[in-house]
Amino acid sequence: MTRLLRRAARFLAVFASLFLSAEAMATFPDKPVTLLVPFPAGGASDMIARTIGARLQEQWKQTVLVDNKPGATGTIAAAQFKRAAPDGYTILVSSLGPFVIAPHLYKSQSYDALKDLDLIMVAVQSPNVLVVPANSKLKSLADVLAELKTHPDTLSFSSSGNGSSDHLTAELFWQQTGTSGLHVPYKGGAPAVQDLIGGQVAASFQNVNSVFTQIQSGKLRALAVTGSKRSLVLPQVATLSELGVKGVDVYSWQGVAVPAGMAPALKAQIHAALVTALSDPATQKKLTDIGLEMVVDTPDHARAFQAVEFARWKSLIEARKITAD
Repeated sequence: MTRLLRRAARFLAVFASLFLSAEAMATFPDKPVTLLVPFPAGGASDMIARTIGARLQEQWKQTVLVDNKPGATGTIAAAQFKRAAPDGYTILVSSLGPFVIAPHLYKSQSYDALKDLDLIMVAVQSPNVLVVPANSKLKSLADVLAELKTHPDTLSFSSSGNGSSDHLTAELFWQQTGTSGLHVPYKGGAPAVQDLIGGQVAASFQNVNSVFTQIQSGKLRALAVTGSKRSLVLPQVATLSELGVKGVDVYSWQGVAVPAGMAPALKAQIHAALVTALSDPATQKKLTDIGLEMVVDTPDHARAFQAVEFARWKSLIEARKITAD
């Protein structure tokens, strides 16, 4: 009899849980939703979050807040996100850093990127572009390679910081071409680009969307893009692969994650809302006009893609002995 009572109690508990979950999803969201961004306001992740947030707010008729929690290559926000309830009211919007790069830069981590950050979508991506100052003597990729080979460890490349996408692209480029340059890390992309324009550094691999305006205005010269195909906003600029440098197909991407353990139906509901938000023609034009490429994939594809990227950057970081210090 006791066994039957225990079974009945378990059944009632499961039934109550399912009922409450279904009821919660039917009313979701009934309070403000927070989009957590691991980087400062004004950057690419912040811009993507605010663009998505405005569309979600229209759909949900509910306030959507953007909370910027920068620091430690995104790991501070990721650790906070790990502790969030999987109820849909905290959503992570971030570049690839916390998902596939930062876990390899620190000896200890307070979160597991593959388990605690449930990536449900890669929203957009952008190739990086090799840029030099407009008045640089380097007129082509061939010029850059010649300079690197003639003067190893001398040609300076700026980046937004150790372990950033622009830094790792340079490291991969040097690895694949058998050359070596001088890495000059900055505390953010803005000062890295500003000193590049001013000629304090010689070159940089920057996200297309970060320097598109400077390329258009003639302040920077674009020599090659890192995508598998040419950028829609820079169709005149060849890819590294076209120019003979293989294995440096790199995209900086922005993903959306929910806390691990979320009910599948609620996860699907949030994903569907994101798809609707990013399918808006005005939103797509705003993003593609600055060089971002729409991805808007499924949770299964996003997770598989994350695993591939995770292994790729782990291999490079270990081989090049890169740390966040």
